[in-house]
Amino acid sequence: MALSLRDLPEPPTRPGNGHLQDWALAPLPLIETGAERARAAGGDLFRLRLGLPAVVGFSPAWNRALLTDLGTFRSAGSFSGVVPYLSGGVILTDAPGHAGRRQLMNPGFGRAHLLALQARLCAARPGVPAGEFDALAWADHAVLALLNAAYFSSEFDPELLHAFLAPLRRPFPVPALPRPRLFWRVDREVRRLAHARLTRGGDDLLSVLAPLPGGLEETRVSLAAAHDTTTHALAYAIWHLAGHPQWHAPEHHPAALKETLRLHPPGWMGSRRLGRELIWNGVRLPRGALALYSPYLSGRDPGLWAQPQTFDPGRWAHKPPAWAYLPFGGGERLCLGMHLAQLLILDTLAALPPLRRVGGDPAPHPGLTLGPRGPLVVTGAPTP
Repeated sequence: MALSLRDLPEPPTRPGNGHLQDWALAPLPLIETGAERARAAGGDLFRLRLGLPAVVGFSPAWNRALLTDLGTFRSAGSFSGVVPYLSGGVILTDAPGHAGRRQLMNPGFGRAHLLALQARLCAARPGVPAGEFDALAWADHAVLALLNAAYFSSEFDPELLHAFLAPLRRPFPVPALPRPRLFWRVDREVRRLAHARLTRGGDDLLSVLAPLPGGLEETRVSLAAAHDTTTHALAYAIWHLAGHPQWHAPEHHPAALKETLRLHPPGWMGSRRLGRELIWNGVRLPRGALALYSPYLSGRDPGLWAQPQTFDPGRWAHKPPAWAYLPFGGGERLCLGMHLAQLLILDTLAALPPLRRVGGDPAPHPGLTLGPRGPLVVTGAPTP
């Protein structure tokens, strides 16, 4: 006879609110404790009390099932739906419509098209400040300029773009609050620029997306999904390279970036809703339950990685454990902007001088994305 969700291990609860307070204020210790208890019980799932049935899994088998069985694990009703910035477009499109919609969008975000934009992106990248600077603040500024160049050939009003994306960096519930006036202004600017592409042509991402059904919504949603994720990955990569200068060379940057994303995946937690009842390792999970997977937990699992807390790009000389490294998701729903983020970050790292750490707070700070608490102060290091 199958066990029920109530039989799963769980972190300690608080009277009256279950796990809601810890989920809001300290989610990383919460899920780390849950994973420890699940491993001790010989399983790969633990329960969270968030006001609705919820489970978190962290094994490669769970990750693979959640990211490939699109009929059972549905995007509609997931966390993305409560954030207006992400509530729409391909992010919330389920099977069978998802594959066709992605196929329409993939060419614009593919390597060939992005490489054609590379010179424009390099020209848009701001210079590195002389002396000490906060890598987190600089990365935020740089990624804003780079995304403006990639999506809009740097023609979008920079102040409006900053105002649009700024709430995403705030703690919950700020990103989930409706902002109809701001969204109206952004949509008006996107329509203005899209009209120019449709009448005169172009080669930026808006030129690719504007002719598609729902393409302007996809532009706004994918832009929102790209900014903080890329900013935080770049800031952490700069911090790690400043502390491990032996890896600060273009030939080492791909491995250093992979290691950064293993330790600090911006998308630290992903969510789905169960479209049907599922029995997982003898546990019956009800239809409608919130099903979560955590690239943060999987990337730091001591059963999958040697010295998982250590920054060691050398580990990438070998293939990672299958379905254990998921900073961009996986399967059919692999992150649309993966190649764009990698291009922006690797080109930026290659342009940086030798660096050394000055000080700051790199502690992971989870919000809508996982980023450093900051600041991350670095300075140019003297060349040998």
